[in-house]
Amino acid sequence: MPDTVSQPGLVARVLEGVGGFVLGILEFIGGLYWLLHELIGWVWRSTVRHQFRFGRTAFISQMVRIGVRSISIVVLVSGSIGLILALQTAPSLQQFGQVDKVANLVGVAVFRELGPLIAAIVLTGFAGASIAAEIGTMVVGEEIEALESMGLNPVRFLVVPRVIASAISLVLLSVIADLSAVFAGGAIGILQLGIPYEVYKDNTIQQLSSADFLTGLFKAGIFGTILGLIACRNGLRVSGGAAGVGKATTDTVVQTVVTVIFADLFFTALFFTLGLG
Repeated sequence: MPDTVSQPGLVARVLEGVGGFVLGILEFIGGLYWLLHELIGWVWRSTVRHQFRFGRTAFISQMVRIGVRSISIVVLVSGSIGLILALQTAPSLQQFGQVDKVANLVGVAVFRELGPLIAAIVLTGFAGASIAAEIGTMVVGEEIEALESMGLNPVRFLVVPRVIASAISLVLLSVIADLSAVFAGGAIGILQLGIPYEVYKDNTIQQLSSADFLTGLFKAGIFGTILGLIACRNGLRVSGGAAGVGKATTDTVVQTVVTVIFADLFFTALFFTLGLG
């Protein structure tokens, strides 16, 4: 009898949990869509219709903060990934006498996938959490309400420069990540594995195509937009003081990493279907 009584309660709790999870995902997607819609509207009115002045100073400062200051850590992480790829793939290729093909594997893996993905994950921890914390602190300090009381839209002055700077910065950082990983893999291939420089260079150039480079940059732009939108959304939704700011930064990192990986999976499958990957 106890089992019979408790079973409906267990089912109800499971259904409640699943329903809450689905509603949370729908709320998350809806929030990002609304913010993206507002962002596009403000950019259109400021750059195309010239109804408002585009905040170039704020944009440049965000580019420096998000992009320039992230270069060193992106180079370090991407270079390490290049070294790891070269060292891990070399033993398997040596069994078939094809160790020089390390250049092919490193080049394709980095330009198509790892370069944009590594740059996005690094930038999430470096800048994404910072954006969420900064905007969240402004919400807690009632600075957002002060902007609105003066007739200033927070999306225009806070979200637009940060999201655009995140997208452009990640595209540029993706290029830096690609080059860092390829050069690091080349250094290991030439100095440690004994691959001649000309062979390594020729294999890399012959293996890669413009589609590999452009699809990687496209994904980097999408990843940067996702990063900026999630960070700004979580920052604007902060409540509960300092604890709310801490939760917003944690949520930003987790949500961005998961969303970026799913976006990468989607676009990789799409490019493969279109014959670009």
